Amino acid sequence: MPHGLDDARKKFILTTTGNFYGIKPSLSLADSPALNNFLDDGNEFVLSISRHDNDLHLSDKIDASGDSREKVLVFFKLHPTVITEDNLHQSLLVSSMLESPINTLYQAIRQVFAPVLLKDEHWRSAFDPKLAGLLSELELGLGSVVRQSGAQSSAERGRKEEDVLGILIPSDEFQYWDDLSESAEKNSVRERATYFTEQFKHIKKEYGGLDSLSMPDVGDLVEQSKDTLDDVWRQTDFEPYPETRMVRLMDVIGGTLGRYVQRKLSGLKIFEEPFVSVRENLRMGVAICEQWVVACEHLTGQVWKRHAPHPWKGNKHCPQTLHCLARRLDEVVTLRTVHEKLLHLLPGRKQQALTSDRVFEPFSGLNPLHYNPYTEPLWRAAVAQFERLMAPSEQEVAGRLKSYIADVQDNPQQLLQVFQKHKELIRRPTISKELQSERETLLARLLDYNKGLKTDFESRCHGGPGDKSGPLIGRNLPEVVNKIVWVRQIIHKVEDSVRIAEALLPDLSGFKGFLHFCDDLLEVLRAYEQEQFEDWSRDLLSGLADPKSGISNCVMDLDHVDGRLKIQYSDRLVSLLREFRQLSALGFPIPAKIQQAANTADKFYRHAIVLKQVAHFYNTIDQQMIPSQRPMMLSLALAFEQVIKSKESGGKLQITWDNPKELEVYIAKLQSAAEKLSTENRKLRKWHTDFIDKVVTLMNVDLLRHQQRWKDGLQDLRTGFATLEAQGFRSDDMRAWRQHWNHQLYKALEHQYQTGLEALNKNLPEIHIDLTFKSGRLQFRPPFEEVRARYFREMKRFISIPNQFKGVSAQGEELIFGVMIDRNASGFLTIFSKAEDLFSRLQAIQHKFKEWVVLGQVDLEKLVEKHLISVQDWERNFKTLKASGKESERLPRFVLLLCYDLAFVNVTEVLL
Repeated sequence: MPHGLDDARKKFILTTTGNFYGIKPSLSLADSPALNNFLDDGNEFVLSISRHDNDLHLSDKIDASGDSREKVLVFFKLHPTVITEDNLHQSLLVSSMLESPINTLYQAIRQVFAPVLLKDEHWRSAFDPKLAGLLSELELGLGSVVRQSGAQSSAERGRKEEDVLGILIPSDEFQYWDDLSESAEKNSVRERATYFTEQFKHIKKEYGGLDSLSMPDVGDLVEQSKDTLDDVWRQTDFEPYPETRMVRLMDVIGGTLGRYVQRKLSGLKIFEEPFVSVRENLRMGVAICEQWVVACEHLTGQVWKRHAPHPWKGNKHCPQTLHCLARRLDEVVTLRTVHEKLLHLLPGRKQQALTSDRVFEPFSGLNPLHYNPYTEPLWRAAVAQFERLMAPSEQEVAGRLKSYIADVQDNPQQLLQVFQKHKELIRRPTISKELQSERETLLARLLDYNKGLKTDFESRCHGGPGDKSGPLIGRNLPEVVNKIVWVRQIIHKVEDSVRIAEALLPDLSGFKGFLHFCDDLLEVLRAYEQEQFEDWSRDLLSGLADPKSGISNCVMDLDHVDGRLKIQYSDRLVSLLREFRQLSALGFPIPAKIQQAANTADKFYRHAIVLKQVAHFYNTIDQQMIPSQRPMMLSLALAFEQVIKSKESGGKLQITWDNPKELEVYIAKLQSAAEKLSTENRKLRKWHTDFIDKVVTLMNVDLLRHQQRWKDGLQDLRTGFATLEAQGFRSDDMRAWRQHWNHQLYKALEHQYQTGLEALNKNLPEIHIDLTFKSGRLQFRPPFEEVRARYFREMKRFISIPNQFKGVSAQGEELIFGVMIDRNASGFLTIFSKAEDLFSRLQAIQHKFKEWVVLGQVDLEKLVEKHLISVQDWERNFKTLKASGKESERLPRFVLLLCYDLAFVNVTEVLL
C-alpha cells in the first residue's frame, strides 16, 4: 500500500483540508494514527480535523467542548468499510461544522435537506409524511435554539441578546421574540418579548410572503418597517432594544430587500431589451434599495441620536451591501439613459453607430445584478470600454445641447429645466467641457436665485405666520412648526441648487464662491430654525414649572360656589402634544422634561377629552333641558351628580391621574350616567317638539265648526303624558310641564275663542222655522220663544267652552281656562246685540204677512152678505182676488233670515 502523499486517499483528505483552512498541511500529517485508523479500519467512522493556530489536529472524535466558533472539518463513512481508491468517492462524505453543532445541523436541514425532501416532487412522494412532519418540527426546534443561542454555556447566556449569528432573515428576529415570550422564566422578560412580538406582527406577515408583493407594495413595506423599528427603539415601557440586534435586523432586512430586487429584475435582459420596457423596474429597484438605506441612516444618524431615553451610541449605520447594489443599479440606469438620450439627439444616419448590440457588447457575460468585490473590477473595465465607444457621439451631441441652451439662456427657469432634463449627458466629461460657458451662465443664475431666497427670508423672518413681515401661513400648523416648516422649505431649495451645482458645475472657477455663499445662507437659515426650536423649548420649560400650566394631581374639581365642574387638563397641553409630535417628526431633540410632559399628556389625552365632554355636559345640562321638564329629569341628574361626588372627600374629588385603572372605571360610570341623562333629555325634547306641532295645528282649527278635531288633538297630548307616566315618570314631576302646555293650549284656545265670538251669529247651527196661520193667527213653528231659547242656548254653549276645557291637567289640579270668559266679556255685548237684531227681523217677517191673512180673521159669510150686493161687486172682488193670487205667486216661499243658509222661515203655509 502506498505511503504518505503517494496514497491517493490521504492526498484527497489532506488537500481538501488545506483548501478548507487555507493553509498547506504538514507532510507529517500523512502518518497520523487517526488518519490511518480512519482509512484502514472499517470500524472507524469519523475523522475530525480542527485548526489550532497554524497547526491541524486530526482526531477520531469530534471535540465540541472547545470554542463554539471554531471551524471543524469532518470526514465520515456511509457504512463500515475500509477506504480504498475505488470506493473513496462512493463511501466518504465531507461536512464542515461552523459555530456550533446545533447551528450547523439547523442550517444543513434548512438550506439543504428540508427543501430537497419536502419540496422536490420526486423525493417528497417517496418520503413518509410522518417523517416529513418530524423533519419540520426538528427544523423549527433547532431554529428556536439557534435564535435563543441555547448552545452557549450558562456563563454566556447573560449575553444571548447580543448574539445575533442565528438571525439570517427578518423572520428569524421576529420568531426570536415570539419564542422568548413563551419560554422566558421571568415575567418581565416575557412581557417585553410579547410587546416586541406585537410590534413586529404588522410586518412579519409581509416579509413572509415578500415575493408575492409588487414593487410599489414593497416600497410601502419599507416605510412601514422604518416606522416599526422606530417604535420599537423609542419605546420606554420596557428595557431598551439592544443596539447590536437593531444593527443586525437592519442588515438582514437590507439583505432580504436586496435579494427581492435581484429576483424581480433577474427576468429582465437589462442591456438587450428596449430601455422603455426595463426603465421603470430598474428605477423602482433603485428606489427600494435607497429608501431603506436612507431610512437606516436617518434613524441611526439623526432621530435616535437625539432620543434621550435611549440614544444611539454607535456611528450612523448603513446596510453596505444594499447600498452597493443601489449604486450598481443606479449606474445601470445612468448608462441606459445616456445611450437613450444620445440616440434621441443624434440624426438618424449616425444612430447606427450606437446600436445596443454594439455599445453594450462590453457587458455581455456580466450580470449587473451580481455585485461583490470580485465582480467589481470586471464591471469597471466594461464601463470604461462603453465610455470609449460613446465618446465620438458625445462630441456631436454637445453641439446640439449648446444650441438648445442658447435659445433659453435669458430665461433662468427654462435654462434650469434644460440642464435638469439632460443632466446625465452634461455630466459626461466630453460634453461638460464643450458646455463650459453655458454652465457658467447656469452658475450665475443659481447664485441670483439663492440671493433672492436670502432677500425673501430676511424680509419675512421677523413677524408671525400670515403677517406682512412674517412667514407664509401653513394649514393647521402651530406657530413654531409653521416657522420651522417655512424655513426648511427655503433650506431645501438652497440644497437643491447646491446639488445641481455639485453634479454639473464642480469644476467651474466660480463654484467655490457659490458654494461659500450657499453655506453661509444655510448656516443663517439653520440658525433661525434652531432659534425657533430653542425659544419654544425655553418657553415651554418655564411654563411647565408653573403648576397651573400642566396636569395637577387631581383629575377634576367641583366648584361649590358656581357649581361648575372643571377638568385639570389645560388646553396648553393639547397644543403641546401637537407641537411635540410635529417637531419630533421633523427630527428635533425634544428635552427630557418636555418629552415627559408630552408623554403624560398623551397618556391621559383620551381620558381628558372624555372628561371635558362630560364636564361640558354637566355644566350646560341646565341650558339643554327645557325648564318645565327639569323636575322630570331630577332623579337622573341627581344620579349623575352622585357619580361625580362619589369620590369626593373633604370637599374635594379624590380621583387622580396617578391611578389609570381607577380613572377608567370612574370615567365609564360618568359616561354611563351622562348618557342616560342625555338620552332621556333628548327623548323628552322630542316629545316637547311633537307637542309644539300639535298645539300649533290646533291654533288654526275652527273651534266652532270643528270641535271634534280639537278633542282629538287634546287627546293626543293627554296620551303622550300617559305614555311617559307609564315609562316611569312620576305624575307630580310632570306638573310643571303640564302647566306649560296648559298655557300654550290657553293661547290656542283663546285665539279660536275670540275668532269664534266675532262670527258666532253667522256660524251657529242652522235653525229651520215655519211661518203658519193657525187658530186665526200667524204663528212660528217652532214657537218664537222656543227658537229664541234654542238660539241663546247654542250661544251659551260656545261661550262656556273655557269652563268645560280641562287641557292636560291631572285630576285635582287647578284649571286656568275659566278666566277666559271674563277676559273676553266685552265681546258678549256685540253678539247679544246681533241676536236681538236677528229676532227683530224675524218678527218683522211675521208682520209683513199679516195683510194676507186678514180674511182668515173675520166671518167671511157675514162680510160677503154685507158688502157683495150686486153682480158688479162680485165681479170686482173676483178680479181683485185673481190679481192678488197672481201677486201671491210672486211672494217668496222661503225667507233667508240668517246668513250662509243657516236659518230659513218657511212661509208656504201662510199662503195656503
